[in-house]
Amino acid sequence: MKLNYKRTILIGFAFMSILAFWQFYDQVIPFALENTFGLGTFAANAIMSIDNVLAIFMLPLFGAISDRTQTKLGRRTPYILFGTLMAVTLMVILAFFHESVNFWGFFFALLLLLVVMAVYRTPAVAYMPDVTPKPLRSKANAIINLVGYVGGIFSMGAMMFLLKSEKNAAGESVYVKGQSFLPIFFAVAAFMLVSVLIMVLTIKENKVVAEAGVVDEPDEPTVGKGKKLSGPVLRSLILILCSVFLWFMAYNAVTTAFSRYCLAMWNAGPNVSSGYLMAATVSAIVAFVPLGFLSGKLGRKATVLIGIAVMTVCYASAIVIHKQTPVMYLLFALVGIGWAAINVNSFPMVVEMSSGSDVGKYTGLYYTFSMAAQITTPLLSGFIMDNLGLGYQILFPYAVLFSALSFVTMLFVKHGDSKPLPKTSVLENFDTED
Repeated sequence: MKLNYKRTILIGFAFMSILAFWQFYDQVIPFALENTFGLGTFAANAIMSIDNVLAIFMLPLFGAISDRTQTKLGRRTPYILFGTLMAVTLMVILAFFHESVNFWGFFFALLLLLVVMAVYRTPAVAYMPDVTPKPLRSKANAIINLVGYVGGIFSMGAMMFLLKSEKNAAGESVYVKGQSFLPIFFAVAAFMLVSVLIMVLTIKENKVVAEAGVVDEPDEPTVGKGKKLSGPVLRSLILILCSVFLWFMAYNAVTTAFSRYCLAMWNAGPNVSSGYLMAATVSAIVAFVPLGFLSGKLGRKATVLIGIAVMTVCYASAIVIHKQTPVMYLLFALVGIGWAAINVNSFPMVVEMSSGSDVGKYTGLYYTFSMAAQITTPLLSGFIMDNLGLGYQILFPYAVLFSALSFVTMLFVKHGDSKPLPKTSVLENFDTED
């Protein structure tokens, strides 16, 4: 049984398109809401949380609907293709509303865009398991994630090179106000469209599904006993889900507010913030392999705790940095390593407590807690910054608090820590569920 690498890479182009959009969304949209339309931090963060609210309801819904879809294009491809076409069209419309400073046009176009992205996100993720037997899915998911990160890096690179900045007297990059964002919108939209068209034109879903002949059999129960967990296992499950919520509260607050933090604290634009965030992304990619070996030696829980500790120290260090400095690249690179350590191991710990018949339920629990944090943290951090008058200087202390709390709850997790089986391929060390 061998993995079809070419097919897996091409299927990953859909995920690459999606990650390109979300990296763009997290950096450009909140920046535009505050600096083009003059919204406060709380209002901007409230709008930024809409995608997570939609995700909680729409991702499982359209995953189930696509399961029952039968067309000449297949089950997943129609959602991916037509969803991308609609998303790209709405991004172009969004760009012109931004340029004309039409807030309500921008808001409703953005709302429609987020609905469209929620419609085809789950079908895109479900495509790979449809054509990949269970023993090969770790390796396939590794490839999907690696291909996907290319999309995120593209968007960050586009923001770095297509947005203008100028040097001040201290030699720091300063954001040039009033510049057009059309090149960024168009570059990301074109990348999304080309990526998905390559996938659709090279992979015929019905044909490859028939050739793969994938039939899933339920696994034997592991830690969980059927539908009911024992008391100690249930406590561990609750604690790790609380940990997931807390570390997403910290990390998502930083990633969604950092472009505005750079402007408020350093008068620097998204081209600067994207450079720091790219350091985190690249370091995470590089770290997956050694982290895979480390978790095999130390266990999942210990590796997660190390990751949390590294991120907490980095957030604390950023508090005392008051100007642009190469040290920020180092801190964000370490944040990326810490985040990779968490994501490589936390999802498998949750699934370890399930049986084969309810893996989907536990997957849903994991994403419910992570999405709940991503809804809550922009609103809470925005309220603290705006309504309590503490401003953006509170961002990293806020992250330190929730990251440290996640370390505490994770300390008391007693289950789900079975050490991974030896990897049969280096690629399997890239397998994450982030």
